[in-house]
Amino acid sequence: MRPRLLVLSGPLKDTTIPLPAGEVTIGREGTNGIPITDPSVSRKHCQLSWQDGRVQIKDLESRNGTLVNGVVIHEQVLGHGDQITTGDSSFLVLLGEEELLPATSRVELEDVHSTAATTIIHPKDVVYLHPERLLRELPATSRVARNLNALLKISRIVHAIRDLNDLQVQLLDQIFEVVPAGRGAILLADREGHQFNSMFARMRQAGQVQLVKVSRTIARQVLEQGIAILGSDVPGSDELRQVESLAASNVHSLLCVPLTVFQKVIGCIYLDSDSAASCLNEDHLQLVTAIAGISAVALENARRLHWLEEENERLTVEVSQDRSLVGEGTRMKEVYQFLKRVAPAESTVLIEGESGTGKELAARALHRNSPRGSKPFVPINCAAIPETLLESELFGHERGAFTGAAALKRGRLEVADGGIVFLDEIGELAPALQVKLLRVLQEREFERVGGTHSIKVDVRVIAATNCDLAQAVREGRFRQDLYYRLNVLRLKMPALRERRDDIPMLVRHFVQKHAKRCKVKARSISREALGRLVNYDWPGNVRELENAIEHALVLGASDVILPEDLPESLLDPTPPPEMTEAKYHAAVKALKKQLIRDAVEHSTSYADAARLLGVHPNYLHRLIRNLELKESLKDGLRDFGPGGFGDISGGNA
Repeated sequence: MRPRLLVLSGPLKDTTIPLPAGEVTIGREGTNGIPITDPSVSRKHCQLSWQDGRVQIKDLESRNGTLVNGVVIHEQVLGHGDQITTGDSSFLVLLGEEELLPATSRVELEDVHSTAATTIIHPKDVVYLHPERLLRELPATSRVARNLNALLKISRIVHAIRDLNDLQVQLLDQIFEVVPAGRGAILLADREGHQFNSMFARMRQAGQVQLVKVSRTIARQVLEQGIAILGSDVPGSDELRQVESLAASNVHSLLCVPLTVFQKVIGCIYLDSDSAASCLNEDHLQLVTAIAGISAVALENARRLHWLEEENERLTVEVSQDRSLVGEGTRMKEVYQFLKRVAPAESTVLIEGESGTGKELAARALHRNSPRGSKPFVPINCAAIPETLLESELFGHERGAFTGAAALKRGRLEVADGGIVFLDEIGELAPALQVKLLRVLQEREFERVGGTHSIKVDVRVIAATNCDLAQAVREGRFRQDLYYRLNVLRLKMPALRERRDDIPMLVRHFVQKHAKRCKVKARSISREALGRLVNYDWPGNVRELENAIEHALVLGASDVILPEDLPESLLDPTPPPEMTEAKYHAAVKALKKQLIRDAVEHSTSYADAARLLGVHPNYLHRLIRNLELKESLKDGLRDFGPGGFGDISGGNA
């Protein structure tokens, strides 16, 4: 069967392209066999060849590189199911008939020790998990039949619920029907099984809210050893009765059983009772252990589904953002070369540059082309978040760490585990947080606010700043040791005035982007307007250019973007050196007023005056409003008939 490409993303998304025999190129030019309207794709990006039943790809020295399965390549033979990435477009290689399916209340832990007044069993000793033993047990007692009925009911419920919170509610409610516990909790561990990162508690009485105290020592013993534990007489235990939290809750008996999936313990179920008459015993331990065996997979699947939904939402937001660096000038080629060489490494990168030069876009390009491309990219602006909240945002906090910390919160560093964390405006980081960040860079570990246990993370750090960090070090505002840790690899993003040859390409890119977003017609730009853009100094860099193009698209009335459609700041010439800024603007304003008055005196209509001045009528309209000439012009135009200036209004000009 002829090889074909299934387009997964980009302008040609959801189309299938058969590959012709011989060679075909992919690129931005219309002369390519597979043309792609995408500024992040080079004019001739890569070449595919199909000969003798073999498909091969070759990069044509593209600026962003060609990736196969996330790895930058120069030339490679392709196999069925390989994924090609060129810029923002990705393709799935199909060589055969088969299709490829995509893979798809509060708890407080207390440190106490187990005592001799406990019973420990292994899963192999649980009678409810062995049918042949149950058959021998059934004639002797009706208790087994009752418990079997409960297990059947629970198995039907847990495998019919996908939402993790609903599943935990239903599971604990069903347990309360067959076990005389007053409080229950489900604790789920992280991927490494080192600590609990999901804790859910519930009371027997519906609507009752209370803090459920769980022994950290017992929970960790269950997690690490995979055994079930029963404390049948807490007040009679020399050690357990000394635990203030259990004493305050009047706990008389408790049990804790493991949740096991494929021989790996993913968490535990905890129950306790404050009634001596409703004491938890070994029969309850056997039953709850069996319930855990039935529900563990359902809990793990629900948790994974919850994570996938959050990840899908995060990726949707990320993909919806424009993440492409645009430009083919000398300075941008140097940037592309740096990103191409640095992306596969694990080193920390410091990106410098003025505001609006695209530092975050460069960071996202590093992430997208790195081995961590499928893992999270977590940005955080160190200047946008108040210092009092930034520590919690970065490192997370434990429940009760400060007023308002009602639940455990994972920090951005923890969320970015396995991926990249982007610290923008790093120069604004407070000295106390600089010390903590230094530890993360050195040891790859940290502690949550209010926590006592170190958390290991595998993250790559990319930092960005628009200030001179070296100068900040000399002035004592930034730690020297942290600066050296960040400044392993440094990239300087060029200002727009340093790459004026890229402005025409950027203009076309922003016209297409904002015409679609603002639901207006995409228009070409006049030579005069483009000349104004190329010669402007751009203190706001690419961000200011983007805003100017959006302004022109929304306010322009003709089929072409004219100079008068651009913001006024772009239309004023640079003031002579001998003039102060205040004098310059006053002189320009006075000259504009006089020119408009002169045009009015020699015109018979609104359009005629605009024609005499050589501007679009909409722009003249806007000038009259901004210069507050409306009333004075009305007084001088009493004799104008219909179509004159008598009906000038604010409008949208």
